[in-house]
Amino acid sequence: MKLYYSPVACSLSPHIVLKEAGLPFEAVLASTKTHKLADGTDYYSINPKGYVPLLELDSGERLTEGPVIVQYIADQVPERGLMPPAGTLARYRVQEWLNFITSELHKGFSPLFNPAMPEEAKALLRAKLVERFTWVDGQLAGKPYLTGEAFCVADAYLFTVTNWSQFVGVDIAGLANLGAFMERMRQRPAVQAAMQAEGLIK
Repeated sequence: MKLYYSPVACSLSPHIVLKEAGLPFEAVLASTKTHKLADGTDYYSINPKGYVPLLELDSGERLTEGPVIVQYIADQVPERGLMPPAGTLARYRVQEWLNFITSELHKGFSPLFNPAMPEEAKALLRAKLVERFTWVDGQLAGKPYLTGEAFCVADAYLFTVTNWSQFVGVDIAGLANLGAFMERMRQRPAVQAAMQAEGLIK
């Protein structure tokens, strides 16, 4: 398989999940600024949407959209327990988290990375994100991961998106449960391996 990624982008989430899954894959850098690969290939010719992540399967089929990709990866290694079985309420709980993270957190950050966005608007967006993260902080009370004692694919996505706070001035320093979650995630070997591969840590 090939994972097309860009450092710090939301593609870090499936990168972490692939490491957790222990599956063989090739990480292919796709610049979100130039939309070119290292060899000059136009990334739009691979993903017409122009953004990461994209997972190319051994069959040549291509999957886009991070929340879908992480579920696909998890389902290749059900024995790892990265995603509950299809049809169970536990599965829908993880999907509920994936949907919340993508719509209420991920999309809330996107305008903050746009230099053309007025500062007044950014202030409103930051306040809304802090409100959302405060709710997440409450959900993490008394448990190490989003759905309980065990890591799941939604944790990788939450870690990835929460990590952006430091770059755009979203102040979540007072959220103790979320802070403990982020530190717990940083200690996971798969998280460290993915971040090292993307040049985010040494």
